[in-house]
Order: sequence, then structure tokens, then C-alpha cells
Amino acid sequence: MSTRYAFVGLGHRAQMYVDALLGDWRDTGTIVGLCDVNTTRMAYYTERIGHPVPCFAPEEYGKMLELADAVVVCTVDATHARYVVAALDAGLDVVVEKPLTVDAESCAAIAEAAERNPGKLVVTFNYRYSPRNSAVKKLISEGAVGEITSVHFEWALDTIHGADYFRRWHRERANSGGLLVHKSTHHFDLVNWWLGAAPELVFAQTDLRFYGQARPRGPRPERGQGAPGLGSDPYILDISKDERLKRLYLDAEHEDGYIRDQDVFAPGVTIDDTMAVLVRYANRAMLTYSLTAHAPFEGYRVAFNGTEGRIELEVCERAWTPPHAAVDPSAASKEHATGSWERLVLHRHWQEPEQVPIEQGGGGHGGGHGGGHGGGDRLLLDDVFRGPGEDPLARPAGYRDGIRSVLVGVAANRSADTGLPVRLVDEGTRLAET
Repeated sequence: MSTRYAFVGLGHRAQMYVDALLGDWRDTGTIVGLCDVNTTRMAYYTERIGHPVPCFAPEEYGKMLELADAVVVCTVDATHARYVVAALDAGLDVVVEKPLTVDAESCAAIAEAAERNPGKLVVTFNYRYSPRNSAVKKLISEGAVGEITSVHFEWALDTIHGADYFRRWHRERANSGGLLVHKSTHHFDLVNWWLGAAPELVFAQTDLRFYGQARPRGPRPERGQGAPGLGSDPYILDISKDERLKRLYLDAEHEDGYIRDQDVFAPGVTIDDTMAVLVRYANRAMLTYSLTAHAPFEGYRVAFNGTEGRIELEVCERAWTPPHAAVDPSAASKEHATGSWERLVLHRHWQEPEQVPIEQGGGGHGGGHGGGHGGGDRLLLDDVFRGPGEDPLARPAGYRDGIRSVLVGVAANRSADTGLPVRLVDEGTRLAET
């Protein structure tokens, strides 16, 4: 049976789902409606689809829902809840980009809508499907190191990827919840899923040390286009060099005024770039987590201490970045995997370390390997559009998973603001009353 899909939010993240329905998953559904604040962006996707598709302004969202069986939500994070709730109340299924939403109030609204309606709500946590992360889940599930007592998790965003959050709408916490919600939702969900346990207590410290006006830097341009350093300053993005970004944003900014290439050191940044979080889980495991958004390389390290040993996963997604790739986004995408590697090591008590092979491309209906997020995107898309099959790793994520991951970030922000620990209740799906 072919599903009728409508899309709300036509920025760059929507393309993965649009292209899936035009490509390998075209037998699963058709695109019947597009909704965005910007007609130029909708025109870009209409051209990509190859035939006319009804287009709607946000105030016409309800009309679009009448045409569809399911909605894919890729809007600004702070607007997710309104579109998710309306679609569920209209009886539709919903696929929503992470994070599910940005605050406790909208988490509660989504939960209530999901519980009163029959529609399925899927949060697209593609990192669960990355073969290396699935391999970790398998080791833990098999009891390879006994009961997990603690997790040490460090994530480094480099000065291409990390910097980009400070050019876009994400730079304002009101839009994105900050990186502890927008970005770390991936990481907190991984830990929740790896441990199979609910977070209960969160304490955090955060700061803005690098971007915005954290340090004196002298005169800076407001944006990339027309800036004196365009083409030479590695922190100034030339959005005109990338055809897709140009058409989605530069050519579209006359409609809504959204500037995609703001200077990363310009005023107005209300999110942090340096974060440290402690989380205690219902099973007594403890997480120490850090996120840095101005590293010279991109990747992560995670270690699990257990009663019978230790698991260590190290991932380098990009070893370094030449300055020209930071200036030109098309070059950056081509060189994203420069020097990439991954290593999974099992340390059992009284035994020599064992390097565990990471099987690429397994676990999905379609098999194969490749795609973004460590090979996870294709496997995720298979579950989204064809429906999940039997999965002993329980990778498909529902709304409660989305809420848990968001609320760890929300609690961390609150803790950093107040200097106090924050409790989560109801299996990590609600903040405790203060």
C-alpha cells in the first residue's frame, strides 16, 4: 500500500526523506504536499520532485493534512510540537526530525497527543542504526562486560560542523534549545538506548568560550556574503559556492529574511559551545558527558565500565580540515571523511584486549552499506518507509524515547542556569516539580 506523505519544513534536512521517496523507497509512498514559510524553497523541492505538488503556507497546514496519510516534520525545532500535535489529532502518522521538541511543556503536549490518537510517531534517531553503535548495543545486551556501572562519553564537533550551528537559527536557544537539546539529543538517546535505562538525575555546567562574543576579535562582518574575508577567512562561509545551499537559502532570503551565513562571532549567540553533564540512571549507572563545538577534528569516544570489564569505542569522522574546505561548503562535503576511522575494543577482566570487528550494513531489510551518519541513514529510512521488522536491538525510536533524550538536555540547561541538580520522573519522561 502506497502512503501519501506531506512535508512541513523544506530546509536541507528534508532532502534525505524527499530523495528517499524519489529513489530506493519510491514504491512505498508518494509526496502529496509541501508546507513552508518560503515559496522559493518549496519551488526548489517541487523541481526536484519533477512534477507539480500542492504547496501550502503554514496557516494552511490543516488543508494539507487532508491530502495525506503521514507527515514528515523538518521545521525549526521550536515549532515541531505544533505540527506534530496537529497531524496526530488529524489521525495521521508522523515522522519527525530530532530533536522531538525543545522544552518540557511541548514534550507534554506531544505525549498527550500521541496517547489520545492512533497515529504512529517516529523520531528519526539515525545514530542508533550506525553499525558501530549497533555493535556496542549488541555487546552490552549480551552481557560482554557484565552490568554497566558508568559511561564516559566525549563528543567533538570541529570548526566546520560545530561552527555552522553558530551561523544558523540554532544560535538562539529559543529556536533550538541549545546544543544540549538540538545536537546532544542524539547522544543522550544513544546512552538511554545502550543502557536500556531511564535517566533520573542531571547536573551540568556550560559556557560560551569560543563563538559569539566570547573573546575579543576586533571588527567582524555580520554575514559571509560581501564580507572582506570571504574566500580566505576559514570562519566565513561562502554559501554561494554550494548550489543547494544557495538555492535553499541565499536565493530565498528575500522572502523571510533568514540569513544562513551569519558570522559565527557576531552578537546574538545565546547557546553554549562547551558543555559538561553528569547523569544518574535508574539502574545506578552514571554518565559523564562532554560536548565541544570548536575542536580541530570531528568524532567521539565512549567507554563503558562494567562489572566484568570495559568496552571502548573511538570514532574519528574527520581528522582535520584544510582552511579552503571551511570556506567552501561543497569542498567540505567532499572531504568530510578525510582521515576517518573507527575502533571498537573489548577489555575483559584478566584477558588481553580484543578488537571487535564492526559489520557494515547489516540489520536492515534492504541490507547494503553507506549513507550518512556512519551508514545509519539507509537502515533508518528502511524502517521509516517500509516499517520495522524484528529487531533484537530495538532501534526504532518512538515518542517516549524522543522525550527522554530532549529532557536530559532540558534538565542540563536548567541545571547549568541554576547551579542545581534536576530530577526526572516517570521513567525519564517528565521533569520533577520544583
